[in-house]
Amino acid sequence: MEAFTTLTGIVAPLDRVNVDTDQIIPKQYLKTIKRTGLREGLFSDWRYGSNGDPQEGFMLNEPRYAGANMLLARDNFGCGSSREHAPWALLDYGFKCVIAPSFADIFFNNCFKNGMLPVVLASAEVDQIFEEVVSTIGYQLKVDLPSESVTTPTGHTFRFKIDKFKKECLVDGLDEIALTLQNAKDITTYEQRRKNEAPWLFSDLD
Repeated sequence: MEAFTTLTGIVAPLDRVNVDTDQIIPKQYLKTIKRTGLREGLFSDWRYGSNGDPQEGFMLNEPRYAGANMLLARDNFGCGSSREHAPWALLDYGFKCVIAPSFADIFFNNCFKNGMLPVVLASAEVDQIFEEVVSTIGYQLKVDLPSESVTTPTGHTFRFKIDKFKKECLVDGLDEIALTLQNAKDITTYEQRRKNEAPWLFSDLD
């Protein structure tokens, strides 16, 4: 998993509450178990019309937000079913951070497991950023995970809180598999000891 420390980039505003995972990545894109190739499905019901043409007015179709790596959202982002394809699709598109007043719990935790940072700011702070993003072409934020801060182009800083363990995993680029492999030596030692203690349990594995 790619480590996350600081991120500076363009912000794309999604001014809708209760965005669920089926809106983030509709069900027809869930046939794959790969984490790549999902960018075209991201928000596809909003991005494209019935004829497949881009929908005018949707933020991802606006040139000013091309190359955005941060998504600004409203309350309860990521609600609905617990599909891990939702953070996969966001990451595949290029988003590495989502800022919102609140997130659905399962989506929030899935972000950390996949190297994406969900930032919770107060509603008034999110409102301020929405106003600035809409009024300023090329608007960029700087997110600093070690210092738990979000800084605007004018130098205003917002603070957020992250669980210490989740923060360390992101900063070090450790997903659940990488965390387990940190104990590879102990795991190997245990497996060998069990083979010696109860060889009959492993007879079909040799």
